Amino acid sequence: MTERLPRIALVHGPTPIVRRPVLDEIIGARIWLKRDDMTGGAEAGNKIRKLEFLLADARAKRAMTVITCGGLQSNHARATAITCAALGLRSVLFLRVPDPARARETPLELTGNVLLDQLVGAEIRFISPDEYRARDGMMEQARVELAELGEAAYVVPEGGSNGLGAMGYVEAMRETKEQIDLGLTADAHGGSVYNAGNAPRFHVVAHACGSGGTAAGVAVGAARFGVARETWAFAVCDDRTYFTKTIARIGIEARGIDPTLPPIAFIEPGSSDVVAPDGAARVIVDDSAKGPAYAIMSDEQKRFIVRIARATGLVLDPVYTGKALFGLAQAIGRGQIPRGADVLFLHTGGLPGLLAQGEDLRGPLSS
Repeated sequence: MTERLPRIALVHGPTPIVRRPVLDEIIGARIWLKRDDMTGGAEAGNKIRKLEFLLADARAKRAMTVITCGGLQSNHARATAITCAALGLRSVLFLRVPDPARARETPLELTGNVLLDQLVGAEIRFISPDEYRARDGMMEQARVELAELGEAAYVVPEGGSNGLGAMGYVEAMRETKEQIDLGLTADAHGGSVYNAGNAPRFHVVAHACGSGGTAAGVAVGAARFGVARETWAFAVCDDRTYFTKTIARIGIEARGIDPTLPPIAFIEPGSSDVVAPDGAARVIVDDSAKGPAYAIMSDEQKRFIVRIARATGLVLDPVYTGKALFGLAQAIGRGQIPRGADVLFLHTGGLPGLLAQGEDLRGPLSS
């Protein structure tokens, strides 16, 4: 069904699936890394898989400007801004900050994603956390105001997370299945591990969850193409209740686009024997590793990402992938995911966010 949807080729794919045997020892399972931090250049990460469909829709509707939102160091906003610049579109970013008035009066610290936003000429509009709760209405108002000025605009929701955006990760799971079937998984030395035609089925696909769109797309895509028995979405903000509702809604929207996709069934962590109804996609939302707050890690989590980098060369970010891999290790330690299981971990990128938080890692780096 997705082949009938308008789509702009943005992803440098297929992104590789690689192994780091020493990572298995740290995490406690056989970890396969789907390197979606390599989907592009400065715009890389999971967001551009969604933008392939969303910006194609914007173009089809003859938009001149794309409006979206996120935190100050939003990976999604950065990916949208860079991709829009490449396509000749203007971008307007509603970015959440504690004090918008002060942010408007004080020169921005040009680090991480903000530097890249500015570099490609995105228009930044600061909004408060309270205003951010009404972000959809604010962005729609901006779209209407631009339309009244003769400038057609298109709104991309937070994280690109709606049914259309989720199709990017349905396609990512199709890509994964094709890679496995062709024997394109590789060990740490580049050698093929599985022979062509002998496709394994992962026990789990695990990834970070910040707005629900990747989670919904991975869940229905992994089930549709037989990639994994279940998916684990590690929340980096909000809670399990919030993401259960959000992922369910996006999954319904995705099925409205492609009725061949399965429904989603939410499973409690550790309930691996539960049979999902009607062949549904089995999803576990784990909110135990979200840390003190969004974009803030615990000291243990900071030490963890430093340990992983030094042992494996794998660079994780403190907002998404660091928390998700930490959560995966904790789930295995609790026995909720079997030790030695084959786990596909989706590396969703986020390097610019890491570079904006260097001082926060000074202690762990010196230990």
